Parts: sequence; C-alpha cells; structure tokens
Amino acid sequence: MSRILIIVGLVIVAVGILWPWLTRIGLGRLPGDILIQRENFTIYIPITTGLLFSIVLSAILWLLNR
Repeated sequence: MSRILIIVGLVIVAVGILWPWLTRIGLGRLPGDILIQRENFTIYIPITTGLLFSIVLSAILWLLNR
C-alpha cells in the first residue's frame, strides 16, 4: 500500500510540474471538459481530462503490479 501511495504522490507532483507544458498541447481543454463563465465567476469541470488521467494511471499501476 505504501508503494502505491508513493507512486501516486510522484505522479501528482510530476503532473503539477509539467502542467504548463501539458496545457500547451491542449490537455485540460479537451472536448467534454465543461467551462462555465459568468461575469462574477468561472467554473471548470475537467471530465474528459480526469477520465484520461484515470485510464493512464490505471494502466501504469496495472503494469507495475503485474
């Protein structure tokens, strides 16, 4: 369990560090991500981006556990 938590933490740190470059290639603005802008607030719900990260992370953990 501790190994999985360390790997998840490292993935989160890596995504945080790489986020400026990931937004340049369009990650975070995929079709299916919801963006609501009003004059006083903005809501961003990254549904497709979250699904993509979930699939990639699941594949990585599956390969490491194998």
